[in-house]
Amino acid sequence: MTQNDIAAVMAGIGLPTAYYQFTEDTAQPPPFICFYLSGSNDFTADNTNYRAIRELVVELYTDEKDYASEARVESALQAAGIVYQSVETYIESERMMMVAYTADILFEFEEE
Repeated sequence: MTQNDIAAVMAGIGLPTAYYQFTEDTAQPPPFICFYLSGSNDFTADNTNYRAIRELVVELYTDEKDYASEARVESALQAAGIVYQSVETYIESERMMMVAYTADILFEFEEE
């Protein structure tokens, strides 16, 4: 997947979406999504990074448990062939629920 492929999957969910975070002037009320590439676990061979593997993190923020929004995210990830794990957290200071989806994806860099 390229960064454009990932952005297209996120846009297809139909919720406000930002890479890593919304800026103060673009903040959105929940539900919304922040996504980012957290790290790498590249496949190496013969002393080189043979395949780029990146950890994709998709965070769904809601005011309360929102099964419908979770289903939208999960359907979009599954339709894109992204195998994920998820964990749910309540953020006391923000009074929000966050469901974080993580997946290792084969990443392809795009030429500018």
